[in-house]
Amino acid sequence: MNYEDLITIQTPEGVDLDLSLAGLGSRFAARIIDELIKLAIIVALFAGVASLGAPAGVSSELDGDNPMSDEVLVAVAVVVVIVFLVNFFYEVLFETLASGRTPGKRATGLRVVRLDGRPVNFTSSAVRNLLRVIDSLPFAYVVGMVCILVSPRNQRLGDLAAGTLVAREMKGAPPASERAHEAVSVPAPAWDVTAITAEESAAVRRFLDRREGLQLDARARLASQFAARLGPKVAGASDDLGPEEFLEGLVAAKAARA
Repeated sequence: MNYEDLITIQTPEGVDLDLSLAGLGSRFAARIIDELIKLAIIVALFAGVASLGAPAGVSSELDGDNPMSDEVLVAVAVVVVIVFLVNFFYEVLFETLASGRTPGKRATGLRVVRLDGRPVNFTSSAVRNLLRVIDSLPFAYVVGMVCILVSPRNQRLGDLAAGTLVAREMKGAPPASERAHEAVSVPAPAWDVTAITAEESAAVRRFLDRREGLQLDARARLASQFAARLGPKVAGASDDLGPEEFLEGLVAAKAARA
């Protein structure tokens, strides 16, 4: 791994998080996969529209003396709208609903995140992908590539505007607790969590709420750091619990005493 591609960001919980930035090669590979999928979607949509029948007169007008008739203009408009909607919403929906990963990014181990490490939301994804339309223009594509090369965080114009970056999935060991949604084995209300502040409890709850959108190594590291920091403040918790199980118990115990 090239350590020049590693950056450290601070999460909203105040924890430092290392991210490995995606380079041009991996981003290009992801883009190729996504473009092929989008092409297949567009072809399928065109086939569906064609099966309903072309607008009356389009074929004849194309062969006539007035190729730019109203019917032809409508057909061209339909093509433009379909291409734009597929290109825009494909990226936005996948990035928003799949924790920053389109199929292409998932296949190449990439993910879009916000600058504080949080998963990308609809607004930031919409902004970065609106500007992707500009980046995709022939005269602007080189500008986008140069922007990635000169940006400290390998950001293109859309990333700069949206406050996002593209990171590599850093393959590490899975979280110590693979049972993120199972009940804690020790009765949480029996724990003494009076030393845990409301701010600390809220920070843990935020982490638990968004952990599914984190990279595996980042999730494991954050859980371990929280557990190491807060463990000495909690009496009654079993030492056999994994970091995430401990944090779940802490939040449950704190809620029981609210």
